Amino acid sequence: MIEPPAYSRCPLCQATAPWFYSDEKRPYYECCECQMVHVPTTWHLSAAQERAEYDRHENDPQDEGYRRFLSRLATPLLQQLPVASRGLDFGCGPGPALAAMLREAGHEVELHDIYYHPNPAALNQRWDFITATEVVEHLAQPLLVLDQLWACLQPDGWLGLMTKRVRGQDAFKSWHYKSDPTHICYFSERSFAWLATRWNAELQLIGADVVLLRKAQK
Repeated sequence: MIEPPAYSRCPLCQATAPWFYSDEKRPYYECCECQMVHVPTTWHLSAAQERAEYDRHENDPQDEGYRRFLSRLATPLLQQLPVASRGLDFGCGPGPALAAMLREAGHEVELHDIYYHPNPAALNQRWDFITATEVVEHLAQPLLVLDQLWACLQPDGWLGLMTKRVRGQDAFKSWHYKSDPTHICYFSERSFAWLATRWNAELQLIGADVVLLRKAQK
């Protein structure tokens, strides 16, 4: 492995991120400010390699186990949404099960995924809610993408995210979540608190991997 530098730059808040941990494949850095852990760009996969990894996933929208997994986000989000809301499922993958679940609950849902459901025009619209399940850990430029999604929300709208959160260096060393080569950004509770402050948003941390952020009314 290439000798890693002692410091990197946080892709979320741009603060200094000292070396945190290395395994046999790549190094990881933890931000001093927002406590995001990230993998520097030198160790990122190419787009073709990333797509090949995603193609190995089998996410059937009708699979009950997969639906139970997604219900960890769907259930608390549905409790907040007005009737017949309009939403975007961002990074939905080849089997957009969450979109199907939200549609079954009476909401209108569009899709956008750069590999499987490309729909860049969706990012020029305004939505009552946006979901991104198991997406943000894949982002090379998380602040750029998340700011773009936030700008697409209507006032009083909801951004629902699902991603497992960092719980310290000891837990990180044996964490299965870091073994996926497409995972390059690992958010902490503090990372989401930083975003909530940046956006003046209401923040809800639900369980170990669900986050809801509500946009303020004008």
